[in-house]
Amino acid sequence: MQQDIQISDAAAAAAFRRLVTHLQHRHDAQNIDLMGLAGFCRNCLADWVMEADGTLTKEEARTLIHGMPAAEWKAKHQTEATPAQLQRMQESVAKNAPSH
Repeated sequence: MQQDIQISDAAAAAAFRRLVTHLQHRHDAQNIDLMGLAGFCRNCLADWVMEADGTLTKEEARTLIHGMPAAEWKAKHQTEATPAQLQRMQESVAKNAPSH
């Protein structure tokens, strides 16, 4: 059951900034694992920022979320996905709402 709770823009912005800072610190949390667990990752978050802003490019938005260019983050922190991780990601993404 979903409750009709409103979060103020200020609280939402502060929570979002804290989430971004947390993800920038937790390099061990692989995007593939985030996708497998929650159906979204840093790249999804960057895409949402890009869409909401309307002026950022995909690369600019990903740099904001990753704290560095996405290619640099990938080279430094991303590991090869296993078949099990890919399968879990596909199953998790299938559960996402159409607006994802």
